[in-house]
Amino acid sequence: MNASDILFPVLIFAGMGAILGVLLAVAAKIFEVKTDPRADEILEVLPGANCGGCGKAGCSALAAAIAAGEAPANACAVGGAEVARKIGAIMGVEVSAPIRMRAQVMCTGGFENAHRKYNYSGPHDCIAAERLGGGDKICPNGCIGLGTCAAACPFRAITVVEGVAVVDYHKCEGCGVCVRSCPKGIIKLIPYDSAHWVGCATKMKGADVRRFCDAGCISCRLCERTCSVGAIHVDGFGAESDYSKCTECGMCENKCPRHIIWSAVRRNGELVMSRGKKE
Repeated sequence: MNASDILFPVLIFAGMGAILGVLLAVAAKIFEVKTDPRADEILEVLPGANCGGCGKAGCSALAAAIAAGEAPANACAVGGAEVARKIGAIMGVEVSAPIRMRAQVMCTGGFENAHRKYNYSGPHDCIAAERLGGGDKICPNGCIGLGTCAAACPFRAITVVEGVAVVDYHKCEGCGVCVRSCPKGIIKLIPYDSAHWVGCATKMKGADVRRFCDAGCISCRLCERTCSVGAIHVDGFGAESDYSKCTECGMCENKCPRHIIWSAVRRNGELVMSRGKKE
């Protein structure tokens, strides 16, 4: 074997490599996807939680959407006012601070007060249980209590206590992931400083509610008639709060015969929840 027997194949492969390299470079140029440099700047500002609360696949997708004008600069609930301000500076726009929200489970029917139609022993998942006759609770709007929302929460702000999901306000970032994970649709995002809310999502007649839950709204309208500013109303069946009108007087909480109107007050700078007072 002489030198040409080795050199010739090496030259062939080197030439092929050079040609393929040129072709790849040309293809990369032709099919190049140009990105807005502002997207990278925005991504650096975002908290990186990738919670999906903004409705996008993650922080990278949100950054691209904001840079393209497809999402507002204050779309990140987790980042709050500071992140919104920084993104506004990058985009060159004035940005209003987003209203801080928190998740609230609109149910207080736990083991002690919510009647059950069967004993569930399947997968520890609310979606699976809901497919089996709507869950084990008779109430069609009752918290199933198997913690699907808790597992979905990227901030570990939810735990299940006595058969009902409970939100830790100090950990909740208002991303809304739990809202989308609840098969009953009874987790709502409400303003963080909301003073009062109704801990029941049922839309059934009072007589029916009495049969299956001791902590359900019976639509008696006492709260509605008591409130002087129209901050709570009963539309058909089930009371609902209008958080924008509430003056935090607490009259509805005191008047509710079922003691299902809850309140939250700030003590030493922290939000503390309490249940409807008994007269």
